[in-house]
Amino acid sequence: MIDLNNLTIKKAHQAMKAGEYSCLDLTGAYLNEIEKKNPKLNAYLEVFTESALKEAKIADKKFKEGTATLLTGIPIAVKDNILIKGKIASAGSKILENYKATYDATVVKKLKKEKAVFLGRTNLDEFAMGASTENSAFGVTKNPHDIERVSGGSSGGSAAAVAANLCLAALGSDTAGSIRQPSSFCGVVGLKPTYGAVSRYGLIALGSSLDCIGPIVKNVRDAEIIQEAIKGWDKSDSTSLREVKSQKLKIEKSKFTVGVPNIRLTDGQIKSETLKNLEEAIEKLKSLGYKVKSIELPNLRYAVPAYYIILPAEASANLARYDGVKYGLREKGENLMETYFKTRGRGFGPEVRRRIFIGTYVLSAGYLDAYYNKANAVRDLIKKDFEKAFEEVDLILTPTTAGPAFKIGEKSADPVQMYLEDIFTVPANHTGLPAISIPYGQAEEMPLGIQFIASHQNESLLFKVSKDFLGEKD
Repeated sequence: MIDLNNLTIKKAHQAMKAGEYSCLDLTGAYLNEIEKKNPKLNAYLEVFTESALKEAKIADKKFKEGTATLLTGIPIAVKDNILIKGKIASAGSKILENYKATYDATVVKKLKKEKAVFLGRTNLDEFAMGASTENSAFGVTKNPHDIERVSGGSSGGSAAAVAANLCLAALGSDTAGSIRQPSSFCGVVGLKPTYGAVSRYGLIALGSSLDCIGPIVKNVRDAEIIQEAIKGWDKSDSTSLREVKSQKLKIEKSKFTVGVPNIRLTDGQIKSETLKNLEEAIEKLKSLGYKVKSIELPNLRYAVPAYYIILPAEASANLARYDGVKYGLREKGENLMETYFKTRGRGFGPEVRRRIFIGTYVLSAGYLDAYYNKANAVRDLIKKDFEKAFEEVDLILTPTTAGPAFKIGEKSADPVQMYLEDIFTVPANHTGLPAISIPYGQAEEMPLGIQFIASHQNESLLFKVSKDFLGEKD
């Protein structure tokens, strides 16, 4: 019997190397869990049973040959907006319900090279627009800790799959917190890398200046292993960084200064338990020998409003390609314009249509300067705030979310309350900074998370401090 609860990538690798069980055994154990639990959770939209078993057999051969790497035979789930050649990539939308990818995303190609096993594609808010996975065209993903609550979003399927032992690791995408927020809600670890450190080639685009691909796992070391495998320059992605620092960088200091922003939020925006949890995290850092310093990020409160102008603008441009002509759903009309209207009207859900309307409006003549350009100016101010802060501190600590996972349907009628879910996570997307959510504390008998943000390409520091905080050993 494989102990999936306490399994890590390193433990699984060592066990398979020692012959305690095979890749086929491990894959089978996860497929059994999926069969038992997924009907209730709806974490997977599709399970690749046949191909996963084939991949596991190939991985077993690698172990026999002595050429297996740390990720060989490791069962992984992939968010349904990351392309796997020959598999459906629906982005949680009816408009791409039957679209099969014609090529592999770069991250998938890299994991295939390591002979990882792909278990299936996970649920998400449609086109990654949402903070609860309630916007999926294929039903909400439920939180494994309480099925009456959301798993978070938009990578809710990936986070729930990891938390419920339906995979050992998963890939998600993060545009405003879509890896970190569901990781916090589900009590797992989620990494948003430096913008450009991981190729976006093969990720169905939402906000091209904000999107990142990253891992969702159970411990920090596993995040480090996957990040090391998927990072790197890619000629197919024009925003890819030419020089990506190794995560194995030596860090000279043993302890660091952690900055905590003065949180000024109106009543109801953050739970008292979350603030108490943050204070406890601060005390723990101090007990571990870290210096904790209060810092000012004066433009932080404008991060969400700026995001909900920039993101819809980029999304409306990116989603213009789904028109019923090239690929995906096609609703035939009397003429081309009617075909567009019918296809997009039937294919896109309410939240996607809302953001397309907003995005098209803020980019329209007479409103570009008033909204879009102003939002980008605010984004620049936020970047400068963080640059100034990192002159004084090594890391920044915040809660990941304002509270624990909320009940299904609790915020769906109020888009503003839903958008405020991104309050602590979106600044890292505006600035391109790396950030990690790690599980710490509870509220309402549900997991809470804390977030560390580091300077550009300093994921190695995130890993070091997070492991120290959680007491993880390599």
